[in-house]
Amino acid sequence: MRPVQERMAQASITIDAPKEEVWRALVDPASIKHYMFGTTVVSDWRQGSPIVWKGEWKGKAYEDKGTILTLDRDRRLRYSHFSPLSGLADAPENYHTVTIDLQEEGGRTHVSLAQDNNPTDETRAHSEKNWDTMLAGLKKFVEEGV
Repeated sequence: MRPVQERMAQASITIDAPKEEVWRALVDPASIKHYMFGTTVVSDWRQGSPIVWKGEWKGKAYEDKGTILTLDRDRRLRYSHFSPLSGLADAPENYHTVTIDLQEEGGRTHVSLAQDNNPTDETRAHSEKNWDTMLAGLKKFVEEGV
């Protein structure tokens, strides 16, 4: 079995907007609700602070949690994430780290996302599919306001 570090889920997209607009959409709870599966995000958006995602998925209520690890305005957002829906114990080894990097080129922003700690190739592929969907929603929201 390959080490978990080799199963990094990755997704990326280029958004036709400056990185400041993309950043605002990444950290504004009202915006997040539009492109991240209707989730409600609660955080004060400070490094070291908690972050909570609440909502309903496939008819089941959830409340995921984590900590803001890096908050480098307009450049990098990094946080830990745990979902009780995973069926795993709430223990450090069952948390993911999600890293979102922004790089602007010519008024467009390239968004790169990575999520570590995927225990199987199947969970990595599932995570990548979800992140691809989220990033497509982010692009549509920022570019079209939808």
